Order: sequence, then C-alpha cells, then structure tokens
Amino acid sequence: MYDQNTICAVATAPGMGAIATIRLSGSDAIGITDRLFKSPKDGKTLRSQPANTLHFGQIIDQSELVDEVVIALFRAPHSFTGEDVIEISCHGSSYIQQRILMLLIKEGARMARPGEYTQRAFLNGKMDLSQAEAVADLIASQSASAHALAMKQMKGGISNELKLLRNDLLSFISLIELELDFSEEDVEFANRDSLLQLVHNINHLINSLVDSFQYGNAIKNGIPVAIIGAANVGKSTLLNFLLREERAIVSEIAGTTRDTIEDVVTIEGIQFRFIDTAGIRSTTDSIESMGIERTFAKIDQANIVLILLDATDLASCNFFLENEIHDRVLSKECAIIINKIDLATNDDLEKIAEAAKGFGFPLLPISVKRNIQTDILVEFLLKSVHKEKVPENGVIVSNVRHYEALMKANEAIVRVMEGLDHGISGDFISQDIRECLYYLGEITGEISTDEVLGNIFKNFCIGK
Repeated sequence: MYDQNTICAVATAPGMGAIATIRLSGSDAIGITDRLFKSPKDGKTLRSQPANTLHFGQIIDQSELVDEVVIALFRAPHSFTGEDVIEISCHGSSYIQQRILMLLIKEGARMARPGEYTQRAFLNGKMDLSQAEAVADLIASQSASAHALAMKQMKGGISNELKLLRNDLLSFISLIELELDFSEEDVEFANRDSLLQLVHNINHLINSLVDSFQYGNAIKNGIPVAIIGAANVGKSTLLNFLLREERAIVSEIAGTTRDTIEDVVTIEGIQFRFIDTAGIRSTTDSIESMGIERTFAKIDQANIVLILLDATDLASCNFFLENEIHDRVLSKECAIIINKIDLATNDDLEKIAEAAKGFGFPLLPISVKRNIQTDILVEFLLKSVHKEKVPENGVIVSNVRHYEALMKANEAIVRVMEGLDHGISGDFISQDIRECLYYLGEITGEISTDEVLGNIFKNFCIGK
C-alpha cells in the first residue's frame, strides 16, 4: 500500500477562505516545489534551506504569477509523515488551490488518497495504529470531552498500557517455549504461580478497558438521552428547552410526535444527544403504534432515560408507571421528571412520589415552561455521565475495533487462566498466549493487514 510516490492535497477545509494549505509529502516534495517556487528576496532554492523554516515567495507557472505564498519546509525524518514535507500556504481561492495542485501534479506529484498522510506516519513509525485512529477522532471531535479523549489516545494512552501487557506476556511465552525445547529434562523456566498472577492482572485490566467502552463510545458520539413519557406530558417542550430552539412541534393534541426527533447539545464540555420520543399510551392508530415501538427501541439504546410525568394528570402518571417501562429502564441511568409543578397541588405531588417509589430513581420536580428548578435536571445529567465506569489508569476505549480486539484477547487470556488451573501442557498455554498477543498487537498495528489498514484510513479526510 506504500508506493513511495510524492503526494499532494489541500489540507484545509474545502471551499473558499482567507488562507488554504496545500501539503506535499515524499522524497521529491522539495524538488517539485522548487521548480514552481521563486523567492524574490534572495533567489535561493528550497533544497539549500535548513529544515523547519518558513519562506515567502511566489508560485510561478512558466512566466505567469499564480499566487504569493508562504512555504513551510520539513525534512525527513522530522516531519508528521517521517518524509520530506512541504506545506504551501496560499490565498483561499478555490481557483488558486486547484491551479497549484495541477502544477504540482504536472511536476510529478499525485493526489493523496484519504488518510494517506497519517497512514505514511504510521508506516514510517511516527505513531502506532491506535494513535493514527485518534487523529481522525480528534478532527471529528465536537465537544471538550471528545477532544480530551482523542488527545489522550493520540498521545499513546491505550498504546502504553498494551505495550506493557505485551512485554510481560512475551517474556513469559519465551520461557514457556524454552521449556518445550528441554521437555525431556522436565525443567520449568516459567514460574506458574507468577504467570497465573500476571494473567489475572491482565484479565482485570482488559475487563476494565472493555467496561469503559460504553462510556468512551458515548463521549465520542454524544451521550444518548431518551425523553419518554405518556402522550402530551411535555416531552417536546423539554427537548426544545434543552436545545434552546423550537426543534419539535409542541401541541395540546395528544400523539403529535409520531417518530423520534434527535439533536445534540454540549453542556459543560460534554455532548448529549437528546431523543424526543412518541408518547406511550394505548392506541389503535397504526402509525402512532409504530412510533411507540421506536420509543422502546430508543430506550434500549440510551445511556440515560428521562421519564417525564405530568403533575396535573394523576391517571396518566399511574398508567405510565404501571406500564412495561419498569423493566426496560432498570439498567439505565434514569430520573423521573415531574413536570408542570406550577399547576399541581402538594397533594398531587405527594401521590405521584408515592407511585414512583418502586422505581428507586431520583424524582426531579420541575416546570419546563416556567423554567422552575430546571437546573436540577442539568445537574442530574452531568452526574450521570461522571458515574460511568472509567478504569483506574484513566484510559478509556472509544473505538469499536479496539473493543472487539480486547474482547477476543480476553477470551484467550481466560483460556490461559483455565489451562494453568488445570495443569495443561505448556504448548497449549503458549498457543493461547500467542493468540492474546495477536489481538493486542492488532490494536497498536504491530500486527496488521492491508485490508485492516485500508478500512481504517479510507474514512479519513483527504489531506490528513
């Protein structure tokens, strides 16, 4: 997959802007640019300039001035890709960008494929595969928490943990396989008690990383929050309040929301994905019934569920709390929101609180329309996020590929534990350890295939 050609692409966002950056990488990046660049100050070539320097000049097509530019020069191996790299900062006209790209291609460069710069950085040992994937997560981050998570991964958060595990396992497997060479002498180089303690520790660490995936994936993509309740209790009003815009239609007619409505909002650096659902009630309307089925599906997918009750409608509250909701939300972070408290009596509120006791969830009495005590809802949302499982080392898994590899690595390490408990032969234990090492290596790219690399980097933007 690494064809050694010099590649070029616009590295800034597509379209027109004040400035655009065009990046070249490869052994002939400096030479290609030299054939187009003229320095009006001293006339020196870029080849003669030191690394990590900036140069003002002009891009010339034969005798025609295309643009005045600033060129950043980086020499291998001290660059993002590990190759010679040139970054041309030109004016942000789409015409100028395309004109410069055409000139670079004419001089021998080719257009970069999606993610090819980061792929070359990986292939040249500038970062491992999990760090390369974190680059894409960093570009896509839309909240402070997602940004912090991607930065930690890019700095080697999970890589450092896995390298320690692999090194310990490699030491033991080499001793076990040495025993196999001296099987007739019946010697034991690898202490079985020490190995058992090690695999227990590895099992514990992998499990903690696996457990962190739900939280990490939610941080990366937005914490899904389902707003559920009977028809016409104020779910759409609550969604509009949280989003600070009229996103959902609000009507006194029950059953207005027939489908789910989703949107995101960032609260104190954490992105929440709020889902307004169809009201749950008995109905003969086939379309409304389909909406209610989708509501149940969204409850299953959500990390947090907000059960909204109407404090002025005791019959509706009792019906909803006695419905099949209870079992669906028991495993969720959940709160019962008692809405419209400005219109209810104290007696009504006490009766609702009594009916909701069986759920064991916090009760949050508010008025969305009058903005009464809504701050306790925001406080609950933030507390719910911070209660999620985070490993002691602070490393959080957010990548589905990493999660799947960790699950397979853990299956192998569990077989090692069982083998040691039952005194199984060293060659079988060795095979299971090697399988665990394989899946841990898949995460960092120490073991990879062209197909895996292709699937990862094809999702990057061109220019990165």
